Amino acid sequence: MAEAENRIAHRTCPLCEAACGLEIHVEGEKVSRIRGDKQHVLSHGFVCPKGVSLDRLHTDPDRLRRPLVKRKGAHVEVDWDEAYAEIEERMLPLIEKYGRNAVGIYLGNPNVHNQAGYLYVRPLIKSLATRNIYSSSTVDQIPRQVSSGLMFGSPFTMAVPDLDHTDLLLLLGTNPFESNGSLCTAPDFPGRIRAIQARGGRVIVVDPRRTRTARAADDHIFIRPGTDSLLLVAMLQAIFEEGLADVGALGKFLNGVEEIAAVVSRFAPERVADRCGIPAPRIRELAVEVARADSAAIHGRIGIHTCAFGTLASWAVDALSLLTGNLDRRGGSMFPRAAHSPSIVSAGGSGFQTGRWKSRVRGLPEVMSEFPAATLADEILTPGEGQMRGLVSVAGNPVLSTPDAGRLDEALAQLEFMVSVDIYCNETSRHADVILPPPSPLERSHYDVVFTTLAVRNFAHYSPAVFDSEGPSEGEILSKLTLIFGGQGAGADPGAIDEMLLRGLLEGHVADEESPVFGREIEELLAVAKEHPAPDAMLDVMIRMGPYGDAFGSRADGLSIGKIASHPHGIDLGPLEPRLPELLSTPSARIELAPPAILADFGRLDAALSEGDSSGLLLVGRRDIRSNNSWMHNIGSLVSGKDRCRLHLHPRDAASHGVADAEEILLVSRAGRIQVVVEVTEDIMPGVVSLPHGWGHDRPGTRLGVAQAHAGVNSNVLTDSERMDPLSGNAVLNGIPVSIESARPS
Repeated sequence: MAEAENRIAHRTCPLCEAACGLEIHVEGEKVSRIRGDKQHVLSHGFVCPKGVSLDRLHTDPDRLRRPLVKRKGAHVEVDWDEAYAEIEERMLPLIEKYGRNAVGIYLGNPNVHNQAGYLYVRPLIKSLATRNIYSSSTVDQIPRQVSSGLMFGSPFTMAVPDLDHTDLLLLLGTNPFESNGSLCTAPDFPGRIRAIQARGGRVIVVDPRRTRTARAADDHIFIRPGTDSLLLVAMLQAIFEEGLADVGALGKFLNGVEEIAAVVSRFAPERVADRCGIPAPRIRELAVEVARADSAAIHGRIGIHTCAFGTLASWAVDALSLLTGNLDRRGGSMFPRAAHSPSIVSAGGSGFQTGRWKSRVRGLPEVMSEFPAATLADEILTPGEGQMRGLVSVAGNPVLSTPDAGRLDEALAQLEFMVSVDIYCNETSRHADVILPPPSPLERSHYDVVFTTLAVRNFAHYSPAVFDSEGPSEGEILSKLTLIFGGQGAGADPGAIDEMLLRGLLEGHVADEESPVFGREIEELLAVAKEHPAPDAMLDVMIRMGPYGDAFGSRADGLSIGKIASHPHGIDLGPLEPRLPELLSTPSARIELAPPAILADFGRLDAALSEGDSSGLLLVGRRDIRSNNSWMHNIGSLVSGKDRCRLHLHPRDAASHGVADAEEILLVSRAGRIQVVVEVTEDIMPGVVSLPHGWGHDRPGTRLGVAQAHAGVNSNVLTDSERMDPLSGNAVLNGIPVSIESARPS
């Protein structure tokens, strides 16, 4: 047990991608204060409202502490053995009767925010042996991964802007003053933007909204939603036309420049200007400014990814960096080197493929072993062989986060059996027959396995648990499910999964002739790693065998999880350094600037541009610094104050529709309709309306007292499950055609 005395615990905040350091003051078994850790190597004391509310999440009375099982339509608390037995007794017969593909799995965003989600989900998926795998990736960032996979060979080889050294920062579809950054781990993003300006650099924001980030920038350019790909491609055309293309040293291992020069020639700024809402001369000026800057970092995020051409837009960001000499160089876009990443990366490989199999109902191609979340409801509702009848949801709330949310809500109600691993009985898990609650973030150790691979400066920080857990760890829960679905039974020891994972990590190293532990006994190395409980033992192996690791004593000054833990404010591993061609895993061992899938998608872009433009309103989402995921809406301090779930509407559009500020209207799309209050503001482009995501907490059967009192409306009732980016399967959540109708009684 933790000692009942006053103490200070240091840990990384797990509530967003910024990975800020926290200083947590503990009195006995209660948190008395949380503030930013001023000595943290990356965040230097920066903290947002989410971080200082971590104790309120821990003490939230609505957070589940014991499993719930549905009896006669109502959830009741049971002990863990009874919950596991219920799963074994009901899910295994379902699998036996209908087959493995009759059960699906959905993985939510919080899985990438903790160690267990990273380490234990893969064995769980393998034990289910189903092709029905879905996640929040296909309503978020998967276009970035697909474009990276096509260009560099791996969907995990993603460049980030070198914020601390750039002279020009171009941001598209991202609002880091609210989001703290995404696919770009940069604590105090606002401070880093101000630092660029203080050293004489410039910041340009392209966004259909005048966001907090846009207001702080040197220049803000309004753009029509969904047209970022056209803007970026037109900038490429201008750069070729002006003779400004310069790939620098990367030309030695680069394919496809001539092919791209030819295909972008059809997209001159003059042709795309009206569609983008940006004058052609301004597009040319922007292209020249990026090309002639001493260094330029370009970063596009969810606003450009969740569109019909999300993958093409993501590719164009890297193409623009590459063709202006700003890829893999100081001040441009660079590739981090995390402490747990492989220490030896061999160039060349099998490359990246999609479409190895297709979904049953709509024939949609697999991407990274997943189907689009937008087709999850189809697989449940459509009868026939392979119809999904069971679901395992891990830390997900797709009823609020995926397209055509009303239809998915109806679909989940028809499942024969559902298991949810979640700390709340929320809009999705209320459908579950069994809910298994993992510990709170303060009851588990933490190391950012994912976000250190996306950091703007290399660092490592390990956080031990602040409090002992009231129940089994998340790793134990996921291991139990793995053993049940694998036929080992509810009584099997979850430690067997830990042993399997540990041995699997070590076996490759001792068999690799280039490894510093080649030929050593696995039992010897296991004994060292097992000085730490799982999953820390697995992380210890990854760090010891990583690029800065001690290789189990082979490098005296190297890292281990114990050494990182001895530095409570983290370890600074230095600025980003060039890493190409080391990272390339394409079959050619070269950068593929013109992959066939991208070249083919230009035909679709050309056709869409030739079709003409619709004149109606377009819906986009938005973020708030106090809201990252829907489950944060049950923390009073994060939802207090002015109602944030309102429809932003430009005064010109308000006047043309006869709508007044604070008036309630009906917002209608092809997929559905919602009733929402209007907020008239000049901070949005005419012809565009905006709603925040993650709201709509008015569903019966949840246990979210605070969220229900601040219900808001679910914007994904309006998004269309039929619209997606075909290269990645990502849902189109921005640029949704909508219309306004009166909510006044006739």
